[in-house]
Amino acid sequence: MFPEENSCYSYEECKATADWLLAQTDTRPTVGIVCGSGLGGLADLLKDQVAFNYKDIPNFPQSTVHGHAGKLVFGHLKGRPCVCMQGRFHLYEGYSIQKITLPMRIFKMLGVETVMLTNAAGGLNHDFKMGDIMIIKDHLNLPGFAGINPLNGPNDERFGVRFQCMSDAYDRELQQLAMDVGQDLGYGDFLKEGVYCVLGGPTFETIAEGRMLHRLGADAVGMSTAHEVIVARHCGMRVFALSLITNQVVMNYDSEERANHEEVLQVGRQRAAQLERLVSTMVTKIVHNNDGLRD
Repeated sequence: MFPEENSCYSYEECKATADWLLAQTDTRPTVGIVCGSGLGGLADLLKDQVAFNYKDIPNFPQSTVHGHAGKLVFGHLKGRPCVCMQGRFHLYEGYSIQKITLPMRIFKMLGVETVMLTNAAGGLNHDFKMGDIMIIKDHLNLPGFAGINPLNGPNDERFGVRFQCMSDAYDRELQQLAMDVGQDLGYGDFLKEGVYCVLGGPTFETIAEGRMLHRLGADAVGMSTAHEVIVARHCGMRVFALSLITNQVVMNYDSEERANHEEVLQVGRQRAAQLERLVSTMVTKIVHNNDGLRD
């Protein structure tokens, strides 16, 4: 059975959820982190943890995918107050697009100023290898071409503007910071940048679809992230996102390769430590309240 789909949540309902969470913890996060498939170990790095199961949080959806723990964890990452989602929500789980992006609105009301998102993605760029980490510089929102956009419906100006600019969706200063930190950590051989394409899932891409997406300019493809980015930007938060390339999209009819979710999780486990170190080091260098980045 798919989860029952609810209508969009109002500003007051989002605030009630945020207030409930803030009453349960003394942490006032300025950084919000979303962990993709097999990458939930980032939350384990937090000190002074206060964790909530999604099912216990008012109005919150529940994660139904293997590799997504379904917990919201508050704590400190190298001294910086953070909140971390161990598991996200997807269109293919049967939720509305407004419901899967609800956590971004909650993040904003918790005081989050910067959102850092991770995902597992298939590589379309022929120069990418399994285990590469791609800094997302832009995205192709294919469901949006069909009118599936989280900002559909009445707009509440308390969240953001009616017509959201997306040409600056991914913060360029944070992209450069990631490149600099990656070089310092010795990740130059597997740290890339590129364009992410989101599809609805849950099926992986056909050969023809993979070829089309590559020709459209996508370097990697997945089933998440872009919708969250749209809502995070609508709320005025800075956005940084990473894709872990967990498989190569099959684009040759003679290939015997087959995409599968277990391979995604396995590559996530193999590269998890480096990705966690990259993100945690970046967090220590982010300064909020319009102060930009630390040296």
